Amino acid sequence: MSTQGGTTRKLEFQDSALANKLFGPQGANLALLHEKSGVVIETRGASAVLTGKADLVEVCAGALTQLYGLLREGRQVHPQDVDCAWRILLREPGSDIRRIFQDTVYVASPKKTIAPKTISQRDYLEAVRVNDLVFGIGPAGTGKTYLAVALAVSALMRREVKRIVLARPAVEAGEKLGFLPGDLAEKVNPYLRPLYDALHDMLDFARVQDMLETGVIEVAPLAFMRGRTLNDAFVILDEAQNTTPEQMKMFLTRLGFGSRCVVTGDVTQIDLPTHTRSGLVEAHKILQGVQGIRFVMFHEEDVIRHPLVGRIVQAYERSNREADSAAKPGQKAAAHEGAK
Repeated sequence: MSTQGGTTRKLEFQDSALANKLFGPQGANLALLHEKSGVVIETRGASAVLTGKADLVEVCAGALTQLYGLLREGRQVHPQDVDCAWRILLREPGSDIRRIFQDTVYVASPKKTIAPKTISQRDYLEAVRVNDLVFGIGPAGTGKTYLAVALAVSALMRREVKRIVLARPAVEAGEKLGFLPGDLAEKVNPYLRPLYDALHDMLDFARVQDMLETGVIEVAPLAFMRGRTLNDAFVILDEAQNTTPEQMKMFLTRLGFGSRCVVTGDVTQIDLPTHTRSGLVEAHKILQGVQGIRFVMFHEEDVIRHPLVGRIVQAYERSNREADSAAKPGQKAAAHEGAK
């Protein structure tokens, strides 16, 4: 139905208890959808009336309907699920949210299941399952490394591989490694911390320590890969944008029989010295179309953020725009005075 305020659509949900869970505490999930879309959502009992632009009303209605279906199947729905459902349907209106969310990668505990949250993440998982070498390229926060570690842990638990090898280039940023205390392993350990964090999020601390001590899981700087052949392993190279072409070639040729490899990186965050080429950028050019290799590109809309973090980022961006606008008149006046 169309009104002066836009299109209106009414949704009726049979189970009022599930409807309340769908709407969220004090309507928090609906408020999140309104913040994203501008669609006004009013509720009465187990029904919801959506008013706004026709296409956005359809996206919100589709998100609520499909999330309600997940609730009926016994799955919990959290604010991040609402956010992800909105973004998926905005990008591909005909998407099946259930099929994406139910594609479980790894069950860390009865209360924690790791599954894709965006279309790009779904494509990424499918690519890793059917290719020996996959590159995940895109901005931070898109789940490239986290999902790769989840896939590696899952493969290890199913005995598809015998070990996990996680590597990362130790590119200096501010401090020289020679000035830091400790031996080489202690010097590079801070660079590998994100990989340890992902592991500890999926396995209990004692189990991770035991696997590290026995070599079932190895976390090492890229330099430690030279001269090795990695058989029956799930190998991950993180922050690959900070490899040189020579390092990238060296790493990719370490892959042995029965192994799979995932390379992740963000080509907009290269910390190499000026005029040094990125191995990830070069590999993207050279390896396109090679059988058994797949490139999956992530985008800004794939970034998974806490809703509050998103609002903080927006506030800073708004402040920067206002500062730029305020500076322009002064810049024009200075330019005019200089011309005189």
